[in-house]
Amino acid sequence: MTHTQNLTHRVAVVTGASSGIGAATARRLADAGASVALLGRREDRLMTLADDLRRTATGSVLPVTVDLTDAEAVTEAAGAVTTALGAVDLVVANAGAMLGAPFERAAISEWDHMIDINLRGLLHTSRAFTGQLLAAAAGGGPADLVHVGSVGGHLLFPDWSVYCATKAAVSHLTRNLRAELGPRGVRVKNIEPGVTATELGADMQDTETRASLSRMRADVSPLTATDIAEAIAFAVAAPPNVNVAEMVVVPVRQG
Repeated sequence: MTHTQNLTHRVAVVTGASSGIGAATARRLADAGASVALLGRREDRLMTLADDLRRTATGSVLPVTVDLTDAEAVTEAAGAVTTALGAVDLVVANAGAMLGAPFERAAISEWDHMIDINLRGLLHTSRAFTGQLLAAAAGGGPADLVHVGSVGGHLLFPDWSVYCATKAAVSHLTRNLRAELGPRGVRVKNIEPGVTATELGADMQDTETRASLSRMRADVSPLTATDIAEAIAFAVAAPPNVNVAEMVVVPVRQG
């Protein structure tokens, strides 16, 4: 680990930390010295990850079970994190759902779920911690708001239209927040993974699209969650006056 990747004294929040990119990112930030709050719905997984991270972490690790679609619950979670770990200066809004199907037969309940998690959950997370990020920046320290989007926000993927629409919204939201918060010192960034091997998509209802996703992953030697965690760690450890504003991370074979 180089000095530029040392995140000692930073207080991080990672949503969707119970699995995949979220869990890998929490581990990577803890390894770099940050205190980390693990936010997610699955309490048992959060507790298991927290116990594992505490074996080697130099900072504190706090599991917080929360429904990110509930704005009041997220605000309460933010208060609990601050009480336990101190003021937050690094937020990774990673939680997401990826549910595909041909538009004409897709389950509307799946659309609603993606809008709730990918948009509302991300908005609630960002809003709950923006005050602390602005305070950190005003105090002269680093302050990072990281959104985990997708290349689906700007590429074309048939049968994934609504998922891609939510990620396009994340992309433009991030740009506008960067224009709003950047002048006040908060580095707002969007990390956009390509094909990545995680649990995402395993719960989609459409069996044909689920099989298509498996084939896509098999064909391109997909990224791992750890690959994306490394990209996030690199971005937040940049020199203070540098914002890695948008980062596309794809398998070589995806092109």
